[in-house]
Amino acid sequence: MTHTFDELVEKQRAADQAHTRVEELRASYGPPTHQGGWSGQQSDTYETAWRAWRDLAREVQSTVAEYAKDEGRPRDTVETEVRQAVRHSRPEV
Repeated sequence: MTHTFDELVEKQRAADQAHTRVEELRASYGPPTHQGGWSGQQSDTYETAWRAWRDLAREVQSTVAEYAKDEGRPRDTVETEVRQAVRHSRPEV
């Protein structure tokens, strides 16, 4: 399946958002080994968020590799361009 550069940017943006969610949960819950630990629901929520991030990141990597191969360009160059496009397309806070 042929992908467009814009699709790569959207996939990277989704992976970044999923990663942010994982970091937010970790900050909110604290370390899983702290006194009292996480509740079962917290563990399930974190695990679900972590798996979503992992799966999205894996999809980004494979899609970038496929796109780079189709375009005859180095994968790392395409990956850098995608990350730059994501950074520059984010609304200012």
